Amino acid sequence: MTDAALNGPSSSRVNRIQDSYMVQVRRRRMYGGLTLGIFVLLMVSGFAIADDRNAGGFWDGWRQVLDFPADVMSEAWEKRAEVPGLLVEFFPALLETINIAAASTLIGAMLGLILALLSTRGLAKWPRLIPLFRRIMDIMRAVPEIVIALVLIFILGGGPVPAMIAIAFHTAGALGKLYSEVAENADLKPVEGLGSTGATWSQRMWLGVLPQVAPNFLSYTLLRFEINIRASAILGFVGAGGIGAELRHAMSWGPGRFDEAAAIFLLLFGAIVFFDQLSSRYRNKMIEGQ
Repeated sequence: MTDAALNGPSSSRVNRIQDSYMVQVRRRRMYGGLTLGIFVLLMVSGFAIADDRNAGGFWDGWRQVLDFPADVMSEAWEKRAEVPGLLVEFFPALLETINIAAASTLIGAMLGLILALLSTRGLAKWPRLIPLFRRIMDIMRAVPEIVIALVLIFILGGGPVPAMIAIAFHTAGALGKLYSEVAENADLKPVEGLGSTGATWSQRMWLGVLPQVAPNFLSYTLLRFEINIRASAILGFVGAGGIGAELRHAMSWGPGRFDEAAAIFLLLFGAIVFFDQLSSRYRNKMIEGQ
């Protein structure tokens, strides 16, 4: 009798908890289904509107989406004896693209490092200005490289300099955010110890913070270098030089120059894979100590 009296309220309490849990699960599933339905509805309606504004070009042209790659590959195969010579011919343009990416990554990393240290709580030289430096990095990340490059090309003319400035500007904002998140986890005891000896702010950052965060900083910088190689190639399409400009010229001529486009594709693909593997190897060594 006593056990039944004790188990009765406990059992009813467990049942209420289970019922409440199942109600919440069903409600969550309903909300999830509604959200998914709204998302699909917006995607379908948005696609329909975009297709109407494009005069229905997507539905008429999607069947031909593979025609251009097929034409490039077929012409490249017909002229395959000339491809090695084209690889040598366009290799200097690839080096220019890599140089743009390297210079912009270096400049962006240095500027991002300064912005990161000035916007990190506990490390900032002027704590009241932390929101200002963070908003500056937000703006630098928000503006796409191609928009900055188009403006600079209009002002400075075509060439690698506008591409380098545009990529470095965006890189500073992106790396500054990543650097700041890493620096926030740094141990402040070395910084406080250096401060007690009369070290300046730059000395505290150089000797107390950077040795702790250098592996992560280098890892993020190498990752950004990979991204900047792709970005510098894309900016070549808008007149920023490099192998992207050569690819635009080859594709604009159409049939007859597709073998050049294929050679440029091969060079660009090989460079991206090479630097991706190289940077991934060094990142693993720095992070995992392998």
